[in-house]
Amino acid sequence: MIKTLLLQGAADGGGYTQFIMLAGMIAIFYFFFIRPQQKKQKDQKKFIEGIKKGDQVVSMGGIHGKVASVEGDVVVLEVDKASKIVIEKGSISLDSTKRAYGESK
Repeated sequence: MIKTLLLQGAADGGGYTQFIMLAGMIAIFYFFFIRPQQKKQKDQKKFIEGIKKGDQVVSMGGIHGKVASVEGDVVVLEVDKASKIVIEKGSISLDSTKRAYGESK
């Protein structure tokens, strides 16, 4: 009986191949999913901290505007010549300075 168990353990490779496969899958998952997401979050945080007056931005809701002022976590956007709205700094999704109003891409 002991010989049978030992032979079965030797045939499986001692479980090392399963461990190596599991470690490889975890490494692939980390490098293709977790790491790029962390980099994207870091870049977004850096962008939000660097918002200044005069930047053309787009909010997560799709509102395009020019930053009129920044006060802590609040940003005042100039949407039109006479209209301004107040939004949270964290709700700004991207910079559209290069694609200002009326300009072609």
